[in-house]
Amino acid sequence: MKNQEFIKVRGARQNNLKNINIDIPKNKFVVITGLSGSGKSSLAFDTLYQEGKRRYVESLSAYARQFLGGFEKPDVDSIEGLSPSISIDQKTTSHNPRSTVGTITEIYDYLRVVYANVSVPFHPSKNVALEKQTIEQMIQKINQSFPKGHTIVILAPIIEKQKGTHQKTFLKLSQDGFHRVMVNEKIYLIDEVPDLEQKKSHSIYVVVDRIEVNDVNQNRIFEALEQALNLTNSKVFVKSVDNLQNDSSQKLPFLKLNRNYHLEGVDVDIPTREPRLFSFNTPVGACLSCKGIGFQTEENGFLPLDKTLNELIIQIFQNVDPQDTFIYQKQILINLCNHYKIDMDTPLLDLKGKIIDSIFNGLSSKYTRHKTLDQEVFWHQGHVFEGLLGIFKIYRKNNQMDTNCFDCKGKRLNPGALLFKLNGKNIYELTNLSINDMLIFFENLVLGKEEAKIIRLALKEITHRLTFLKEIGLGYLTLTRNGATLSGGEAQRIRLATQIGSKLSGVLYVLDEPSIGLHQKDNDLLINSLKKMRDLGNSLIVVEHDHDTMLASDYLIDIGPKAGIQGGNLQAAGTPKEVMQNPNSLTGKYLSNKITINTPSVRRKGNGKKIWVKNASKNNLKNINTFFPMEQLVVVTGVSGSGKSTLVNDVLLSGLREKGLLKNKNSYQKNPNIVDDANCVTKIVEISQAAIGRIPRSNPVTYTGIFDEIRDLYTKTEEAKMRGYQKGRFSFNVKGGRCPVCTGDGVKKISMHFLPDVYVVCESCKGTRYHQETLSIKYKNKNIAQVLDLTVDEGVIFFQNHPKIKNQLEILQNVGLGYVKMGQPATTLSGGEAQRVKLASELHKKVIPGALYILDEPTTGLHSDDVRQLIKTLHHMVDQKATIVVIEHNLDVIKNADYIIDLGPEGGNQGGYIIAQGTPETISENKNSYTGKYLKKILAH
Repeated sequence: MKNQEFIKVRGARQNNLKNINIDIPKNKFVVITGLSGSGKSSLAFDTLYQEGKRRYVESLSAYARQFLGGFEKPDVDSIEGLSPSISIDQKTTSHNPRSTVGTITEIYDYLRVVYANVSVPFHPSKNVALEKQTIEQMIQKINQSFPKGHTIVILAPIIEKQKGTHQKTFLKLSQDGFHRVMVNEKIYLIDEVPDLEQKKSHSIYVVVDRIEVNDVNQNRIFEALEQALNLTNSKVFVKSVDNLQNDSSQKLPFLKLNRNYHLEGVDVDIPTREPRLFSFNTPVGACLSCKGIGFQTEENGFLPLDKTLNELIIQIFQNVDPQDTFIYQKQILINLCNHYKIDMDTPLLDLKGKIIDSIFNGLSSKYTRHKTLDQEVFWHQGHVFEGLLGIFKIYRKNNQMDTNCFDCKGKRLNPGALLFKLNGKNIYELTNLSINDMLIFFENLVLGKEEAKIIRLALKEITHRLTFLKEIGLGYLTLTRNGATLSGGEAQRIRLATQIGSKLSGVLYVLDEPSIGLHQKDNDLLINSLKKMRDLGNSLIVVEHDHDTMLASDYLIDIGPKAGIQGGNLQAAGTPKEVMQNPNSLTGKYLSNKITINTPSVRRKGNGKKIWVKNASKNNLKNINTFFPMEQLVVVTGVSGSGKSTLVNDVLLSGLREKGLLKNKNSYQKNPNIVDDANCVTKIVEISQAAIGRIPRSNPVTYTGIFDEIRDLYTKTEEAKMRGYQKGRFSFNVKGGRCPVCTGDGVKKISMHFLPDVYVVCESCKGTRYHQETLSIKYKNKNIAQVLDLTVDEGVIFFQNHPKIKNQLEILQNVGLGYVKMGQPATTLSGGEAQRVKLASELHKKVIPGALYILDEPTTGLHSDDVRQLIKTLHHMVDQKATIVVIEHNLDVIKNADYIIDLGPEGGNQGGYIIAQGTPETISENKNSYTGKYLKKILAH
C-alpha cells in the first residue's frame, strides 16, 4: 500500500500508552481491543480523535477559535494521513427534554415537510375531512353571521405570532397602496404604527376594506375577499366594527375563513399548513400549556401517615448518594428513635409521646447537641435535624414526577397541528408507532402522482433512515422517545444512524463499543451497517470486545498486556487471523479458543424457593407468568426491546419494593404481580449502571468505605498526632483540611446554560482537593492527594502491609477495576465502571442468605479475560446462598447461568412473550429462541 493509504502514528504516549508506533489502514473497518484500562480509548479517542478535532479547530479563523477554546495536542510525536474525525461514543444523547429519537435522527424534520405538503385536515370531533371553501361560500357565511346594515372589516392575516419589528412588511404594504393595518388587535394608519419590539411575537392583518353588509355590496365583498386571499393565499378574517370598538352589547363572531378547508355548519379555525406548524419547538406548533415539552412537573405527594418510620426511611433514602449531606438526616432520625425507645415499625399515625413533635417538626436548636433532662445526646456535627415534614419536603423536591401535560396529553403539539392527517394518522400518531410499524406505514402509503413528486426526496430520506435504525436493532423504538431515556448503546446507534443518513465519505469515525446492549442477532445487523459506512469511503476505528465484531474487522489492534501502568503496549496488529496466530495477544488466544471461559458441568438446583411473577403486563409484556428460583444465577435474555428490563426492573424490583420489603423484616402489602414464596427474600441490592455520585467528591474509595481506613492511617502518623489532626482533617467532605476555594471538589463547575456544565481544575489546590497544611502530612512519602491519585493496582502494592485496605482494593481488582484511580471522580466513571464499583462494595460485605442481587449488563466494557473474572465472582456469591438476577447478552455469562428466562420473539410490540425458560441446555434446544440458536454453537465447543 501507498503511504497515503495509512494513518501513520509515531510515538503515542497519551495516558498509559508506551511510545506506540503503528500504521493503521485507511478506509477500512479497524477494531482496537484489549483488557479494560489497557489503553484502547487512549489511542482511539485521546490520540486519534483528539488530534483530528484539534486540527479542525486550528483550521478555523482566530475569531472562531476564541469561542471554541484551545484543544491540547495529544502526547504523540506525529500523526500522518489523518482524516476529519467524528466521535460516536456511549454518552447520553441529550438531557434536553425537547430532544427525541425523531429530532436526533432528523427524521422528524423530513416528516414535517411531508405533512406540510400532503396532509389533510380533519374535524377534531367528527373525524371528517375538511373540504375546500369557495368565495361564494364565504360570502354566504358572512351574510348568515352579520345582520344587514352592519359594518364589517375584511382583514388579510399576513403575519401571525412572529417575532421582529416587521418594518420591511409595513413599507411594502404602503408601496402596494394599503392605508390601514391591524397590529396586535388594534387598527392603525400604516404610517402611524408604533415601533414593535424585536423579541416579542406580533400579528399583523391588512385592512382590505370596511363594508356595510347589504345586497348592493355583495360584489364589493367578493372583490375584498379575493384581494385578501391573494395576499395570504388561503386565509381571510372578518370582524365586526362594533367588536373593534369594544361594544360589549354586540355578540357578533370573529370569522376566520379558509379557502382550503370548510365543513358545512361547523366553525373550525384551521392554521396555515407549513413545516413550523408541525414542530413542537416553535410557538406556531407547540402546545400552549407545556410549550412543546409534553409534560408538567409535579411533586410526589404528601407525607404518608399510614407508613412506618422504617418504611419511610427506605422510600426516602434508598437512592441517596452516601456522600450527600442529606444522609445525615437519616442518622439523626435513627439516633432520636433509639434514644427515646420509639418503635420504628409503628405507623406514623400511632406514634405517641412528647418527643413526637420533634420527630415531625425537627429540632429548632442550631447546636450539635440536643439537651434532655438527664444528659446531652450527640446527634451529628454541624447538622440540624429537619424533622419528618422537612425531610419529606426535600425528598419531594428531589423526586419530582413528570406527568403528561393536561392539555396535549404528552403529544407536545397544539390542537391545530394535530388536525392534519396522512393516511388517517396525525404526525404524533405516526411518530408514536414503533420504527418497524412506521416502515410498514410508508410501504403501504398511497399518494397521487403530483403529491408523490412533491415529497419524493423527503420520503426517500425517511425510509432510508428508518430502515437503518431497524437494521441496527432499534426497530422497537418510537420517534417520540425522549433522548434522555435512551441507554448509552441506544444513543450511540442512533447517532450512527444520523451519520449514515448524512452519507459522508472520507471521514474517520471513532466508535466506542457499539455492540453494547445488543443481542447477537442484532449484532450481526450492526456489523453489516458498519461495513456499509466503510464502503462509502470512510475509515472506521471501533473500540470493541465483541468476538464477532473483531472477527468481521479488516484490521485488529490488541493493546496490553494488562491494564493501567502494565498496559499501553502494542501486543499485536494485523488481520484477525494474524492476531489469533500471535503468541503475545491475549485477545488472539480467546478468539482462537486457545483460552475459553468454562461451562459449568453441573447446574445448581437452588433451595427450591421461588419469587413468582403473575400476569405481568407492564409496557410490552404480554400478561406473562414466570418465576425466579432462589440461590441460583438467573440470566434474563432476549433481543433489544423484548422486555428484559421491564420484567426485572419495573416488575420484579419495583414489585418487591412496593411490598415494603425491609431488612430483617417481612411486612408485605398486596401486589398482584409478585408472590414471594415463603417471604424468602431478606435483602434487595440493585447494582445498576447509574453513577455512584453526582458530584466530583464521590469516588471508588469513598463509595466502598476504603477511604475511612486510609484516613485512619494518616491520623496515626507522628506529624498528624503532633498537630492534633483528627480523621476529619483528611476528608474533603467537611471543612478543615480541604481546599476552601473548591470545597474539596478539586474542580470548579462552570455553568454553560444551554450546553453541559464544564469542570475546570481548581487554581488554588491544582486539583489535589486539600490545602497545603494537610498535604504536608505524609505516609510512606506520599500525601493523601498522591495516594488518591494511585490506581487500584498501585494501591494494592502500596498498602500491602495493611490487610484490611489491601483486601478491599483487591476486590476492586477482581471486578476489573485495577486501572481506575482510587480517587477518580464519580462523574468521570462510565456506567459499567460505576456498576462494578457498586458490586465491589457489596462483595466485601458478608452475603446474607436470601439476598437478591440485580445486575443490568455487568459485562459492559469488559474484555473476555475480565468477563471470566466477573463470572467467577458471581458464582462465588451464589455459592454463599445469594440469588443473582442478571440482564445480559454476553454468551459466556448466559452459558454459566443456572436458569435462563428468554423473552421475545422480537422487540417492542412484537416482544414481551416468554419464548423459553430453563437451563442453558434447555434453551439451546428451543427452535423458537434466537438466544438458543447462538447458545447451541457456544455450548458445542
